[in-house]
Amino acid sequence: MAVALLGRALAAFSSARHILRCSTAYSMEKWFSKQSSYDNYPKPPLTAYFRFVKDQHHIFRKQNPDLSIVEITKKIAYAWKELPVSEKQTYEAAAKVDRQAYKEELAIYKAQLSPTQRIALKEEKRRKLTKRKGTRKKRELTVLGKPKRPRTGFNIFMSEHFQEAKGISVQAKMKDLNEKWQNLPSSQKQTYLQLAEDDKVRYENEMRPWEEQMIDIGRQDLVRQKNRRLKIPTVAKKKDGEHFLKKEG
Repeated sequence: MAVALLGRALAAFSSARHILRCSTAYSMEKWFSKQSSYDNYPKPPLTAYFRFVKDQHHIFRKQNPDLSIVEITKKIAYAWKELPVSEKQTYEAAAKVDRQAYKEELAIYKAQLSPTQRIALKEEKRRKLTKRKGTRKKRELTVLGKPKRPRTGFNIFMSEHFQEAKGISVQAKMKDLNEKWQNLPSSQKQTYLQLAEDDKVRYENEMRPWEEQMIDIGRQDLVRQKNRRLKIPTVAKKKDGEHFLKKEG
């Protein structure tokens, strides 16, 4: 299946190149790539935290050979959280130096570009940035061990019957499975719908402790809006001469 997908992708790419070659925009991008490739764009520096991860990963891996990459990453995240301020400042200072060097390299790089190249660079950067953000976000959530989203009844049905579906291409198989799903007797379809409901319960049960962990390591931005205040204590209130700490959540 992977080979077939690759073949289709290459065919589509070749066709797209043939069409774009006739356009001014493509000519500009092609010329730009020869004169000053986007690959030469200065590489953004690592943040203080990721410098720490890079330094510590092999150490934690050696100390915990039986743990998964997700568990190792969690340990490193907690180690960063507990790291003394003086040691964090070392990483932050190094990151600051790298950022300044990056800004200087970027200024030199942009100064060498012609107006036409700058337009091509801006468009290429926008396209790659959008793709990179999506990939990075997905990879980050995987590393942090975010529970998989619940599947629908059709998703479960499709995963069970994909190999036996008619057709060679993915599109053909999906079309066949969709038709079978639409014609599936209600009694059989209900089985998959119930499995989907069970998967929703599984997802919620796994998400709550995961979101608590994200709050613990300072990644509240990954927590769903409805749970943003989870485990965050309010200001202590005075009552009958005593102080009580009330938790919201």
